[in-house]
Amino acid sequence: MNSLRWKVPLGAVYTGGVQLGAYALERLDPAARERVLRACSTNADNLDAGRWETLPASAFLVEEPMPLPYALLLTAVLGYCEYAYGAWWTAAAFLFGHGAATLLVYEVLRRTAGPRTRRAVDVGTSYGFNAVLGVLTSALPRGPVRTAARAGLLALAVRPVLMRGRTFTDAGHLVALGLGLGVSVAADYLSGAKSPKIVWMTRVTS
Repeated sequence: MNSLRWKVPLGAVYTGGVQLGAYALERLDPAARERVLRACSTNADNLDAGRWETLPASAFLVEEPMPLPYALLLTAVLGYCEYAYGAWWTAAAFLFGHGAATLLVYEVLRRTAGPRTRRAVDVGTSYGFNAVLGVLTSALPRGPVRTAARAGLLALAVRPVLMRGRTFTDAGHLVALGLGLGVSVAADYLSGAKSPKIVWMTRVTS
């Protein structure tokens, strides 16, 4: 007898949890809200002080509720990645991109940033989102479509970095996307090498 197995969509649960947390933060008085955000921020001051717990914590907070189009896009990207590669792999890719991009940006900021930037609030989902977006290019058909998608995503991420009003988060988005694309390209190479003990993306469409 066949039975349908229902799986909890972790991407949707994550997005909903972050959004609910943002609405809860809005109900706090401004001083308390500021304390929570700064305590979970991966700014240079916190990381210099050894507050490494901010690395995962910052991925579960946003400064204000996410706009609906972005929340839906985040849910869709995480959901498709979860469908293609599995929930735990998606979570690992998201947290890897979030943490690695944060640390790479921090290495630059700790040497060059002024006091205001060093203590800036730095929380959100965008680094992980960009990393997963880069990873998902491996789910596209091989050839021109996949190459064009990677080039297009890079062009979109580079543009804000080249503008006059750029911020360190613009650089972080580019770094996170680059990390995701790097994982994607490595997966392409390993898949082409046909090494099943190494290739972990077993459901990538080619």
